[in-house]
Amino acid sequence: MESVINEFSPHFQREGNPTGNDDKMPYDLFVETVEQAPIAISITDKKSNILYANKAFSQVTGYQTADILGKKESILSDKSTPREVYYNLWHTISSKEIWHGTLCNRHKLGHRYLADLTIAPMLDEQGNITHYIGMHRDITQIYESEKKVNNHKLLVESVINSSPMAMVVIDDKDRVILDNHMYKALISDLDKREPAAFFLQLLRDVMGDSWQQIQTRQQGFSHHEFKVEGKGNKKCRWFSCAGNWFIENEVNADAFFDNASKQYLILTISDITKQRRQMQELHLQTLKTIMSEDERVRSLRETLLGAMHQIQMPMNQIKAAEQIFRHKRDSQYDGLLQNLLQIQQSGEDAIAMMQKCIPEIIQTAVIPINLNQILHEVLLLCDQRILEADIDIHWSPLFTLPTLLGSENRLRILFKQLIDNAIDALIDHSTLIDHPNSTEHSIKITTGADTDLIYVLIEDSGPGIPVEKRTKVFEPFYTTRPMGSNQAGMGLVMAKEIVNQHHGLIEIDPTYDQGCRFKISFPMYKNNAGRLG
Repeated sequence: MESVINEFSPHFQREGNPTGNDDKMPYDLFVETVEQAPIAISITDKKSNILYANKAFSQVTGYQTADILGKKESILSDKSTPREVYYNLWHTISSKEIWHGTLCNRHKLGHRYLADLTIAPMLDEQGNITHYIGMHRDITQIYESEKKVNNHKLLVESVINSSPMAMVVIDDKDRVILDNHMYKALISDLDKREPAAFFLQLLRDVMGDSWQQIQTRQQGFSHHEFKVEGKGNKKCRWFSCAGNWFIENEVNADAFFDNASKQYLILTISDITKQRRQMQELHLQTLKTIMSEDERVRSLRETLLGAMHQIQMPMNQIKAAEQIFRHKRDSQYDGLLQNLLQIQQSGEDAIAMMQKCIPEIIQTAVIPINLNQILHEVLLLCDQRILEADIDIHWSPLFTLPTLLGSENRLRILFKQLIDNAIDALIDHSTLIDHPNSTEHSIKITTGADTDLIYVLIEDSGPGIPVEKRTKVFEPFYTTRPMGSNQAGMGLVMAKEIVNQHHGLIEIDPTYDQGCRFKISFPMYKNNAGRLG
């Protein structure tokens, strides 16, 4: 140490105390400072022979001072350090510059450790290199901790990216901090600049005041489903959102004493479109089955009632003739009168038999109903026919539509009959012949409310119904279809019956001349209001 310190003697006062204006550092103070420094310090000559090492050097390397003095600094080196690192080190310090980097060193006991090393050249008054001073510390544990953190982060990112759900971490200012590949795909698929902001707004709108409460309590949420309308030719999609909040301690210097923390939200967004469509298909199949059975019963009922009505008219005439012959009291008419009585009895027996065959309509629950939802389901039921006939559907619902009290299934049957009637009018060959200039096949459905009534308008661009036939179309067995058609002519009869059961009114708009327009009105149920789904 003595020989090394001599090189710096101009900067120190060897003996005694500082006097006068002498500001040189006491020699003993310098020695003790270097010796007790908590960082490994060594001084070598220009050939890297160790001339001095402090106590911390022995603690870090395992070599005592007596063991290390006179040895090359390379005694600490481990062969795992790349040669180019050493080349860069010597090139830097030989150029009279300070080098800082990390080496893999070997402890005296044989284990490796990572050394955060700084080497500086020491110059004489002429600027020539005389010695090198090195300072290093064992950063193995720091390195391992950082690696573990990075590995943990990579593991988390790998798990998140492999998730089939879109996942995103959002801070308290709604900024996206971390996301996965599925979330990135949503950005382009949904044509949203930031899907997280879009779904957060939907969640806050739906949850209202409870959003702030569960956020404060760090309570999770799940199974909030949203329908996202597609743009252009894209179909609508369904997503389910779930989330959990967590707290993370701040790591910046400002939070060292305050122990500050920050809240984050992990939001998962699952595409449930496929499941929804499967459920919808199952629901539609169920509706078709229920409606088919209901239509069969109603059709049979209306057919029998219509047949009874048709039989009753000649029966009334026969009864009138019988009364006439009875008043004449002429025996020559006794045989004819007897035949009339037999025919009348046979007719009455037939009517009584048909009366017994009329099936009863099962009473269904009367509940508040949103007609927008009913019409949406009916359009799905008619979707295949609409596509095959290349018909344009114009759907104009009132977004906030009041509800009415009624039977869901009967109302579905009502509107399916009317929409089927409009489709039939458009695909009928006679429609094309009578209207050769008609190029657009369209059906427009509008819902609205007026004072105490809810109304539905169903318009088609077909040939319309002549004025003289508009009252007859609601009679049993009457049809505007050509002779030989398979249509029984009971559809509008059933429709009118269902409207009457709901205390409503169905009419054909006499002012509409672009085809046919049915207007169906119902009294609204004032205790509730439905929203378009």
